[in-house]
Amino acid sequence: MIRLFDISFSILGLMLLIPVMIFLFFLKEVFNADISFFVQERIGKNKLPFNIIKLRTMSIDAPNEASHKVSVNYITPAGRVLRKTKLDELPQLWNVLVGDMSLVGPRPCLPIQKELIKEREKKGVFTIRPGITGLSQINAIDMSDPKKISEIDAKMVSSMNLRLYFYCIFRTITGSGFGDKTKREQ
Repeated sequence: MIRLFDISFSILGLMLLIPVMIFLFFLKEVFNADISFFVQERIGKNKLPFNIIKLRTMSIDAPNEASHKVSVNYITPAGRVLRKTKLDELPQLWNVLVGDMSLVGPRPCLPIQKELIKEREKKGVFTIRPGITGLSQINAIDMSDPKKISEIDAKMVSSMNLRLYFYCIFRTITGSGFGDKTKREQ
C-alpha cells in the first residue's frame, strides 16, 4: 500500500515540480544563480547502490563527503535558499517513482559512510527503501551520529505503517523536516 502512495504522490509532485523547475532555471538564466541537477551514488534497500538526483546546493569543488563533514563555505547563495525551502530534495521524487526510494524511510547514505552502514546493517535498516523524509529528519537527527540515527531508523523500520508514513510527510510539509547540517551549521 505504501508503494502505491509513493507512486501516486511522486507523479503528482513531479507534475507540480515542473513549474518550480522552470522558475528556478529562469532564476539561473536571469540572475546567474548557481542552480543545477547532480547525481550522486547512495546506498539503498538491501545495501544496493543507486543514483540519487538532487539540486546542487554546494559548489562543484565541494568534497564528496557527508554534509556534516563539509564546511558551510561550500554552500552557494542559491543553495542556502534551496536547502531552507527543501526544494533541493524535490528531484528525488523521480527516485521514488522508479522505486529506488520511498517518500518515507531512512535517509540514504553515501558509500563512504562505513560506520553508518555498519550500524544500520546491525539494526536491519536496509530492509526498506530509503526515504526523502523520515523519523530522523523530523526529529533533527542528522548522520553525524551513526549510532543514534541507526537506532531511530531501526525504530522506524520496525513500526512502519500508513499512520507513520503520513505522520512523517505531514511533519515535513509543516516544516519539521531538514537535511543534514554542514560543519558550521551544527
